[in-house]
Amino acid sequence: MKLLFSIITAFSISGKNPDTTRQAECSTDHCRDVVGVTKNDNVTKDYVFDKQIYHLGCDTLAQVKFWQQVMKLPKDSFLVNIAENRKIVAKISLDEWENKSDEQKEFYKNEIRKAHGLGDSSKIFITSGKSYFYDFDNAYRNIHQGIQCFVANRVDPWYAQAILLIESPNKLQKSNVGAYGPFQLMKSVARMYGLKVNKHTDERADFNRSAYAASSLLKNICIPKAKEMLDTMGIAYNEQDVWFRLLVMHCYHAGAGNVRAALAAINPTHGGIHIIQKLWKTEAKGFRTASQNYSQLALAAMVEMDKRLALENKNLVALSK
Repeated sequence: MKLLFSIITAFSISGKNPDTTRQAECSTDHCRDVVGVTKNDNVTKDYVFDKQIYHLGCDTLAQVKFWQQVMKLPKDSFLVNIAENRKIVAKISLDEWENKSDEQKEFYKNEIRKAHGLGDSSKIFITSGKSYFYDFDNAYRNIHQGIQCFVANRVDPWYAQAILLIESPNKLQKSNVGAYGPFQLMKSVARMYGLKVNKHTDERADFNRSAYAASSLLKNICIPKAKEMLDTMGIAYNEQDVWFRLLVMHCYHAGAGNVRAALAAINPTHGGIHIIQKLWKTEAKGFRTASQNYSQLALAAMVEMDKRLALENKNLVALSK
């Protein structure tokens, strides 16, 4: 079925004309990257298409390509990779890796370090496939509603799409630290924005309520904290720049304090995607591997979702040029 793309001032919502309130809300920069997509259900839905990702060449970065492969790989396959640049050096099966003793695993990693001229402290990761987790069809079904919820709360819908693609794209589940729901909210955050979370009710499972809390967290804490950090460092920014959005995503995931510590370690003098790339290699305070990966995953998921939609129609590819 043909995909239709339109600029935000002319898009339709669920096949119906938008009301004047909705149009007023979407006349701001918040909706600059929203287009209308008609997929196989023949209903036009909102979708965020960020041209900057392609104009800046983010889709060609080794880390982004690496995570795209992980997102398509079954969980019984592992990619052996160099942590610093995510260069893939081998692919092994789960059985092959699990049958090695701890000594054999360390010997295997040391041999890779030698072969690639790496120091003893260089990290070698064995990353399992996560196609079971990154269910793009299921995530796509929630994007339209997520965009609408964020726009209603006057928050950039780019964040709604990014979070839905990487936080809980296959099913509602709790993280190992207790985050839950489509936007993976902690109990304290949910309660802060009025959601009921007790032994009888957990409104983090309610999409609209969860979206309200997530967008409020971004609007009241994550975005202001990111701006404050950059202002303090004398770094100019535009809130619609992809690197600024990714910095905010790091605040959403790792907390502003940890992001501030990582930025201090980098000590950048000007804005740009290079800040995000340096964060991928920086450890400070609680900002470690999972935090480094977060914006890589966001970019990879955005590119992969675009790619899957573009398979049905070339118009999406044309928008990136």
